[in-house]
This record gives sequence, C-alpha cells and structure tokens, in this order.
Amino acid sequence: MKEIIDDLERWFAEGETGVALATVVATWGSAPRRVGAKMALTADGRISGSVSGGCVEGAVVEAGRITIETGTPQLLHFGVADETAWDVGLACGGNIDIFVDILDQLTFNMMRDYVMEDWTGCIIIVIDGPEKLLGQRIVYQRDGNYVGSFSIDLDEALQAEMAKTQRTQRVALSEEVEVFMDLYQPAPTLVLVGGVHVAVALSSLAKSVGYSTVVVDPRRAFGSAERFPNVDQLIQQWPKKALDEIELTADTAVALLTHDPKIDDQALEIVLPSGVFYIGALGSRKTHTKRIKRLEQMGFDIGQIGRIHAPIGLPIGAENPEEIALAIMAEIVGVRHGIAS
Repeated sequence: MKEIIDDLERWFAEGETGVALATVVATWGSAPRRVGAKMALTADGRISGSVSGGCVEGAVVEAGRITIETGTPQLLHFGVADETAWDVGLACGGNIDIFVDILDQLTFNMMRDYVMEDWTGCIIIVIDGPEKLLGQRIVYQRDGNYVGSFSIDLDEALQAEMAKTQRTQRVALSEEVEVFMDLYQPAPTLVLVGGVHVAVALSSLAKSVGYSTVVVDPRRAFGSAERFPNVDQLIQQWPKKALDEIELTADTAVALLTHDPKIDDQALEIVLPSGVFYIGALGSRKTHTKRIKRLEQMGFDIGQIGRIHAPIGLPIGAENPEEIALAIMAEIVGVRHGIAS
C-alpha cells in the first residue's frame, strides 16, 4: 500500500472520482506478489503499484476500467490451468485471486493513516457472495470502533474472526459470503546497538524491506547523523538509558554490533527479559562463549541466553559489511516469519 499512497493522494487532490483498487486476496504456488499487494488505476489509464510483477497487470487494468464504468466489483482468478492465465503471462505455476473495486476517498484516507501513522486497523470487504454485498466494507479503527456495515447480519461470525485475526487473509463468514480482512499493523522495528560499518549497511537494508530503524551508540563518532542520515531514530546514549526511550515489543528486533561488552552486555540486560522477537549479537563462537559466562554471572539462565542468535546472521559465507548485513537481515526476516529458529 505504501508505494501507491503518493499517487493516490495526488489523484484525489486533482478531483479524480473514478479510481479502482485491485488487491491480491489469495495466492497459491509461485504467485509473484503476496496477499495484500495493491495496484490503483484511473479511467484515463494512470496506474500505480503492482499485483503480479507484470504477469496479469494488463487483464487487471481492463477489469478495473470496467469496474469504474459500471461500479460493479469483480473477483478475478488467474491460474496455470486457465487459458487466460497463459494469455496474460502467469505461466510460472502460480495461482492468484485479485479483487477489483472502486476506492472512495474516505477509505483511502483511513488506509493512508494506518500506513503513514503506524496505526493498527483492519479493513474488511466482501469479495464473494450476493452481488448486492460485493464491495461492502467495515473499517475497524485503532480505538476499537468501526465505520461501515454489511447489509446482512454477519456480526457474530465477523467478531469471531476479528478476535483471532493476526494476518491479512481471505475468510469465509458463511456458506455464501467471503470477506478479505486487510490488516494494518505498525512496521516492525530494528534496533541496532553500535554504529559500526555493518550497521550502516544494515540500517539501509532494513529500511528497504519496511522496517523502522533505530541506532543506539554512546560514542558520538560512531552514532552520528553523518553516518546514519536516514534512520528513523538516532540515540547517542548508553543502552540502559537509550532502551528506556524505545518500546520493545513483539515486533522489535535487536542487533548488537559493537564487539564491546561494556555496551552489548548493558543492552542484553534490557532486551533478554523483554518480548522482542529477535536478538542477535556480532562476534565469533569464542566471543559468544565468553558472553555466555558473563550473562550467567549476571543471573540469566540458559533459556534466556539461548534467545541470542550468535554468531549473528545466516551462514552464507559473508565477508564484507554489506554481505554481513544481508546475512543478518535474512535471519531477522526468517525468524519473524517462523522459518528460521
């Protein structure tokens, strides 16, 4: 969504009333974009974003043009078994469902606020069922209130799904009605303790994959704005004080990069008992063995110490700072998605 916000903002500011939004609502196999990916388009042919990396864009644009003309939403299916899929280029063995609907400014404003303000919310839209229901939305706001309604009573089923929804997904509320639950959550955060060369590369890479970035280093020569002009937060304090200024949540990863026990151990005192989803520490196995002994002396048990990924990063043979940063970021992403342990 974030990549199309500027274009949508401009289109609505220009008074554009015919905007269609295409959203990937389900994928199977080797579909090229993830569920929730979006593409916006106008009646005069302007396009922003992508739903398939080029495979089915042409067919989706044509469907969007029809939706703008008729006001009727469409649920599109492209798969390797469909002749249409081969015609439009989805010959890589994947299947993809895309919902195309009119985007009104009120819904866009809420989507934009969720993304740009890092708010939690969920937009629920009927994507399959009786024609009169298609496109009906309920928008859950961060304060628990909601805007909109369905023209049939689905409250009990909807509340049950909302209680367990933790990801963007397609859900059947009844035998007739399917909805798409488009979940918006704050961006994950990567806290880098130590403004070393690896941190310069890692902060840039983390930003490129959607992480908010924080650099902590009491050494002003390392933790300077000149070295980190694009991080979201730069804290020139010792970790014990700096980490008090950061909300450490289940969406936070922490990478310890200084090689200096005076700094790294102070950070570990704070993050080991916390709920962060990832803790990694730079250094060799020999260095980590010494780190374990120090932490045991500090009163941490083997279960807590075992949370540390050390040596940090996936074993890809990384040699230079950029490769090490790639190995670290890959491990963080893998842990977040439950692929790496």
